[in-house]
Amino acid sequence: MNIKPVIENDHEHGECDEHCDTQCNDNCSNKTSTCHSQIDQLLAVMRELRDPETGCPWDLKQTYSTIVPYTLEEAYEVADAIEQGDFDELKGELGDLLFQVVFYAQLASEEGRFEFSDVVDAIHEKLIRRHPHVFQTNVSFTEAQVKENWEREKSQERDIRHQQGKARLLDNIPHNLPALSRANKIQKRCATVGFEWPDIHGALDKVVEEVEELRAELQHKVVNEAQQQSIEEELGDLFFSLVNVSRYVNADPEQIMRQANRKFEQRFNQVEHVFIEKGQSLQTATLQEMDNVWQQVKQNQKRDNS
Repeated sequence: MNIKPVIENDHEHGECDEHCDTQCNDNCSNKTSTCHSQIDQLLAVMRELRDPETGCPWDLKQTYSTIVPYTLEEAYEVADAIEQGDFDELKGELGDLLFQVVFYAQLASEEGRFEFSDVVDAIHEKLIRRHPHVFQTNVSFTEAQVKENWEREKSQERDIRHQQGKARLLDNIPHNLPALSRANKIQKRCATVGFEWPDIHGALDKVVEEVEELRAELQHKVVNEAQQQSIEEELGDLFFSLVNVSRYVNADPEQIMRQANRKFEQRFNQVEHVFIEKGQSLQTATLQEMDNVWQQVKQNQKRDNS
């Protein structure tokens, strides 16, 4: 299938000058016009930032690897804005995340690897190929069939890489993903070849088994280095098993953990507020006093949510 690029660029980099708006108004009828494109403007800004003579010193010294932490941070800020329901903030955060893509594409362009338009072409082609029920006539899928087709397409892509000697089943799962998310992806990938429990009960039994193994490791009164390593290994197995349970109930483990963090944070803030109103600090409160207030806050929240 021949895929037409989303953005066709008739101008060489840098040709759009101060007269561009006038020219576009005269010659173009919509906002997707090439030289009037906001994406083109963003790409031009990126090129200026990386100009060897007049660019920004910070931007000039960046590499693929040095930008990665910022990309992860921006992705988390997007997720946080969504979960907080702050859609005014979301607009800016999405812009920050888009800029990360533009930055990587600029680095690749400088090295002659690929252009931003190649990035767009790649996702354009992939989305059309993975959605035949939308872009092909006489094809209709249910939601379940859409997911099945998506996974089949990804599996076929992995098979091609495997035939080329480039991939195994668990390859191409990013190592920099948050650990819970990566565990979830590993388990989903294994499930595609039938390596999973028949139902959630097997997954729950595995959690119980891992808890008991951890409990056994914690019996040591004095923990040496080897025992500490064993304890951490059992904890890891327990986390991995819990991720598997979340998969069986169609819940994202990373999102579940963020929700749990937020719930705890809200409750603890209320506990602290109670002590502040009483003129007492948390540092001087006993564990029993804090737990009593915690239980009261918990009951109030349940009542408010009922």
